[in-house]
Amino acid sequence: MTLENKLEVVKSAFPPNFYWGTATASYQIEGAISQDGRSPSIWDVFSHTPGKIDNGDSGDIACDHYNRYKDDVAIMGKIGLNSYRFSISWSRILPAGTGEVNQAGLDFYSRLVDELLAAGIEPYATLFHWDLPQVLEDKGGWANRETAYHFAHYADIVSRHLGDRVKGWITINEPGVAAILGYLSGEHAPGLKSMNKAVRATHHLLLAHGLAMPLLRQNATRPEAECGITLSFNSVDPGNDNAGELTRIKDAWDNRLFLDPLIKGVYPPELYAVLNPHLPVEPDDMAIISAPLDFLGVNYYFRTLPVEWIDQPNMEFLNRHNDTAQHTAMGWEVYPEGLYNLLMRLHKDYQVPKLYITENGAAYEDKLEEEAGEAFVHDPERLDYLQQHFLATLKAIQQGAPVAGYFIWSLLDNFEWAYGYEKRFGIVYVDYPTQRRIIKDSGRWYSNFLRT
Repeated sequence: MTLENKLEVVKSAFPPNFYWGTATASYQIEGAISQDGRSPSIWDVFSHTPGKIDNGDSGDIACDHYNRYKDDVAIMGKIGLNSYRFSISWSRILPAGTGEVNQAGLDFYSRLVDELLAAGIEPYATLFHWDLPQVLEDKGGWANRETAYHFAHYADIVSRHLGDRVKGWITINEPGVAAILGYLSGEHAPGLKSMNKAVRATHHLLLAHGLAMPLLRQNATRPEAECGITLSFNSVDPGNDNAGELTRIKDAWDNRLFLDPLIKGVYPPELYAVLNPHLPVEPDDMAIISAPLDFLGVNYYFRTLPVEWIDQPNMEFLNRHNDTAQHTAMGWEVYPEGLYNLLMRLHKDYQVPKLYITENGAAYEDKLEEEAGEAFVHDPERLDYLQQHFLATLKAIQQGAPVAGYFIWSLLDNFEWAYGYEKRFGIVYVDYPTQRRIIKDSGRWYSNFLRT
């Protein structure tokens, strides 16, 4: 299967001002965990806790992007990206979580932004992608209301420093994952298992977003700057003929727990019995949380097919495995129709003014090969995955969904959280022992797509 015959979807079919990029996250790629004044985040501590990460991996070195960012921006330019979504390490900016600013941390992101702009690539900055400073977790983390105010202080500092250059501001990436996997299931840092803390974290993450938004608007001085948040979504369909009500509850838990407060100013009524004993809502909180967004970031990877509610107190569901479908190396069903359905739902039911697909991509078993002295990574499954999801996005745009950009997850293979380095999502292969970068066939296809 050649690259040429895969160009069935063309860039010219999309709006002319569409943003085509890739996405990364600080702890997953930067490494340099003790360099230039950075303090430990919850992921530094969690990844060094025995048994938490596959193969005992950590983000200590990761892709060494902190020291190799110029090379990585050059790769973005070679591919032909016009935008790049990255996240900022709170621990680099405020090693104590609040208080004294670490200028060296700010300077790194300033250099990165300048390098991107010089290459004609628009910066989209995410302020929080799960790596909370450990010093704040020691004081209760997101279960502590004060953390929301510390986040607003941090957002103010960063946006005052970079607000003249950054195009897009994303307050928080996937707060649902940070709250539920971090404080309820314990699969992610900080590894706790408490419904009370998970619900409190849910509300305080939303409050942090709401508190930061007016500061970002004030400090983002580029005339075309825009501010929003990124949520994780999946397509929830009934796993059997009797799962209609179950599907509605799971959809509320997976998709609407954060979406409804942000857009409608209320939590989903289907979840009141679970949330109400723990929700720490104070007067004006919901108005702060539901202030208008310039855009909503959409992270989409798969669908789920619930068949049973196996643990109601902890909101755990049993999902049916679709044996007839394709699946990624993560075990996730490849279901591009779910992305189309989601974009149309957000457009019609929530009237979101603008949508960015801030993450979409797939992990597969990539192998580095040498052919005639040149390195290659052939990844036809990922190439097919991307093409199918590009087409699903185009279909939604043609039917009115206000999608303005698409950021592939991810630019680089990286530290994939609890999976360590076993799962590769990048369109650029990273040979971790040497830190060599090789653009995969999917990355070469993306480059051809962007230049055709």
